Amino acid sequence: MQNAKLTTKAHPAHQTTVQLRDYITVGGRDLLIVGGPCAVESLEQMETVASRLAEAPIQAIRGGVYKPRTSPYSFQGLGDAGLTILDQIRQRHQVPVVTEVMSISQIEEIAAHVDMLQVGSRNMQNFDLLKALGKVDKPVLLKRGLAATIEEFVMAAEYILSHGNSQVVLCERGIRSFDNYTRNVLDLGAVVALKQLTHLPVIVDPSHAAGKRELVAGLAQAAIAAGADGLIIECHPEPEKSVSDARQALSLVDMAELAHSLRPIADAVGRHIPTRTLEAPQLAVA
Repeated sequence: MQNAKLTTKAHPAHQTTVQLRDYITVGGRDLLIVGGPCAVESLEQMETVASRLAEAPIQAIRGGVYKPRTSPYSFQGLGDAGLTILDQIRQRHQVPVVTEVMSISQIEEIAAHVDMLQVGSRNMQNFDLLKALGKVDKPVLLKRGLAATIEEFVMAAEYILSHGNSQVVLCERGIRSFDNYTRNVLDLGAVVALKQLTHLPVIVDPSHAAGKRELVAGLAQAAIAAGADGLIIECHPEPEKSVSDARQALSLVDMAELAHSLRPIADAVGRHIPTRTLEAPQLAVA
C-alpha cells in the first residue's frame, strides 16, 4: 500500500488516538463500546436506551436518522427530527452519539448535533463524501464496504486524511460471501492486518456481521481478543419491535451483560473498558 502515505504506520509504535469527548477516546488502552438502535424511532425510545445503558460500561450511543435501505419502501429514518432527538440525548445524558451521514448536504447539520459521523458500508467509496468529511473537525467512523478489499478500505480512509481530517476510526463489519447463514462474514484477519498496517483505531460491528442476535456476543468477545479497539453493537428496548434490523438487535439487558463480559478479555490482552462517567484527573497540590 505504497500510496497510503498518511494511513500507513510510520513505525510499530505509531498509533492514533481519536477523542470523542473529554476522557472518552478510542485507539489507546481504553476500549470504546458503542451501543444503541439501528434507527432512532422516538425520544422515549432513546431516553430508555441512554438511561439503561448508563449503568453498563458503554461509552457512546448509536442511532441512525438517515437510513440507507435496500428497498425504497423501507423506513428511511426520521431525518432532522431524529437529529434533534440525538442532540437532546447527548446533552441530557452527557454521552457522545454516533450517526450515519449519507450525503455531502447532510454533513453540516449532522456535525452540529453529534460527536462522530459514520460512513456506512455502501458509501465507503463515495469519494466526494469522503473528501468533504476530510474538511470536518469531527471524528469519522468509516465502515468497510461489503465486498471491499483491505487495500480499498485503507485507501478510502486515505481520502479523508488527505483532505485534512486525521480523526478516522476504521470499522470491520463483515464482508459478503456465498454462505447465507450469517448476514456477512466477520473478517477478524482484517482487524489484525489493519492494526499492523495502519495507525488508525479499528473497531468491530458484530451485529451486521452476524445478522442474528445469538451470535453477536461470541463475535464481540473474539474481536476484543483479536486486538480490536472497540465495538459498535445494535440494541433496542424491544428488539422484536425494531423498525430496522430487528433480528440482530440485542435487548438492553443483553447489551449490558455483554459489555460486562468483555472486561476479563480486555484485561487479558492489556486493555481497559472504562465506565461512561469518567472523573477528571486530580491535579497535584504543591
